[in-house]
Amino acid sequence: MAGYRYFVCPVEFNNDSNSFQVDCEPSELFQLQDYTLPGVLESVTGWTTVRLYPFQIHSIALSSFASIVGPFGGFFASGFKRAFKIKDFANTIPGHGGIMDRFDCQYLMATFVNVYIASFIRGPNPSKVIQQLLALRPDQQLYIFNSLKAHLTEKGLLPAVEAAA
Repeated sequence: MAGYRYFVCPVEFNNDSNSFQVDCEPSELFQLQDYTLPGVLESVTGWTTVRLYPFQIHSIALSSFASIVGPFGGFFASGFKRAFKIKDFANTIPGHGGIMDRFDCQYLMATFVNVYIASFIRGPNPSKVIQQLLALRPDQQLYIFNSLKAHLTEKGLLPAVEAAA
């Protein structure tokens, strides 16, 4: 499905044509890439590389966590309730406890997904960096400016400025 823009691009309504349009350049997550297999998998499959969409690798990581670690959210909640000698978190659903009793695994999974997306999927955002820099004190801003200027000059991206004699 990643090969179809309809599944990877936002759908927008066009007032001029009175229709929905799907037009964007798919992110790198939805572009096929070659990956080299580790030696162990290479000896089992006989393949040296495999073509995958990067989102498939993220899906494997998320589904593995959901199936292996996710159920422990229920165990943690159960242990928490036993420590406080309570049967259910609430009586919203008679005989089944409250909302927390129904979704205890999802809270653990939601926390993991949030950390995973922030750590591995969402790339750096230059506008967010600028916003955080502008929140600093002027002396801190000058320090960062001078450090960045020196770094860019060292890399040859900025011309070296000769000191006035």
